[in-house]
Amino acid sequence: MIQIRIWDWPTRIFHWTLAILIVALVITGNVGGNAMVWHFRCGYAVLSLLIFRLIWGFCGGHWSRWRQLACTPKLIRQYFKSSMPQTPFLGHNPLGSLAVIAMLALLAVQVSTGLISDDEISNAGPLVSLVSGNSVSLATSWHKGFGKTFILLLVAVHLLAILWYLLKKKQNLTLAMLKGDKTSATPAHPSKDGPANWLLAVLCILVSAGLVYALINLGATAV
Repeated sequence: MIQIRIWDWPTRIFHWTLAILIVALVITGNVGGNAMVWHFRCGYAVLSLLIFRLIWGFCGGHWSRWRQLACTPKLIRQYFKSSMPQTPFLGHNPLGSLAVIAMLALLAVQVSTGLISDDEISNAGPLVSLVSGNSVSLATSWHKGFGKTFILLLVAVHLLAILWYLLKKKQNLTLAMLKGDKTSATPAHPSKDGPANWLLAVLCILVSAGLVYALINLGATAV
């Protein structure tokens, strides 16, 4: 068996940081009050990470690139219908790829609606002044209702899938995301994971954070 570097350091840091931020967002959102200051900060951080992941999908490690997220309807059907023993996927399998895209897209919608949400008490998103009252009302309803629920459901499905893989297929996906490596019976293309890639990742996250900073200040400049 061969150890193959699948998840580069930037991808792993992105994954675990995003997981921590989602937990923090749920907690601060439920607590409310002064905790909403951190709710907003965590939301901005999540948006920065999402922009980073979008960019990293084009220039990151081999297995972190968008072209590796193969989840066409045909591939998903083949994945479920295959009668042959399935070779373990080094990256995401078709269903896992679909889940990744769904989670990132849903988080993007959730953060975006948060930017124009208003609880009509003491907390309003930084871009509320740029949209109509009807848009604010719809965004707030989604952000506090269906959006939050869907994300929690996807997180639950994700955790159950990890547990299923561990118990049924004897594949420790959590360990792979911690260490970055997976074992393979045959040689495979490894992800580049060295100082040059780390520097590129730092530049990407700085650009992402800069874009978010400029975005959240649009409301202030428009007043």
